[in-house]
Amino acid sequence: MAAGTLTTVPVPAPRVIDRRVAGGAMLLAPLAAIPLAAAAALVVVAGQAVHLPALATAGLALGAVALGSRGLHLDGLADTADGLGASYDRAKALDVMRRGDSGPTGVATLVFVLLVQVGALAGAITADHGIAAAVVAVLAGRCTLSMSCAKGVPPARPEGLGATVAGSVPKAAAAAVALVAAALAAFAPGLAWWRGPLAVLLAYAVAAALLWRCTKRLGGVTGDVLGAGVEAGVAAALLALST
Repeated sequence: MAAGTLTTVPVPAPRVIDRRVAGGAMLLAPLAAIPLAAAAALVVVAGQAVHLPALATAGLALGAVALGSRGLHLDGLADTADGLGASYDRAKALDVMRRGDSGPTGVATLVFVLLVQVGALAGAITADHGIAAAVVAVLAGRCTLSMSCAKGVPPARPEGLGATVAGSVPKAAAAAVALVAAALAAFAPGLAWWRGPLAVLLAYAVAAALLWRCTKRLGGVTGDVLGAGVEAGVAAALLALST
């Protein structure tokens, strides 16, 4: 479920999708995203080898990640922005998010977040630690999914992906994912030991702030909110590693 939902890697469909499977998938999200992080790293290596401008290399690397995840999280970011920018009526906001189109708020948010991501990764490439920045940021963003699906987080709707995964991850397991991610990030090559954990911390902080806002505004999480948290977390982590 983790690989099939979060990546384009061809895998068999899960035989059963219940809350236990859903919670496990959210915990395994960073492992499922390793191919995406590897793709971003390879693009950075290739861009540096042929002396592409850092901005072009960063755009191609993040484009590869978006392609490898079907643009799922970017779609969620745009829909969430549209919902939060819509009527203060909860039902109307959720209806806006359910539609397949993107309004001006969603488009603008998508553009601004992508500009931050690409610009920050370009800065990391110029500072000669673009590979580490790409890998840490891509994986840190996916790590936040377990936090956003921890027990106590309600679904905004009674159906959909959000209803399946909301509250499905034990709090202790979600905390363990965050601690392991921070610990492993301390060993990212080319970075001072504290920079990787700081990037993970900022990714979690921004995703948590968005989660808090959405639960207050929408009454809980949806699949779109989860995707928005991933992209916001990636942007935050890249900013932390941009110089």
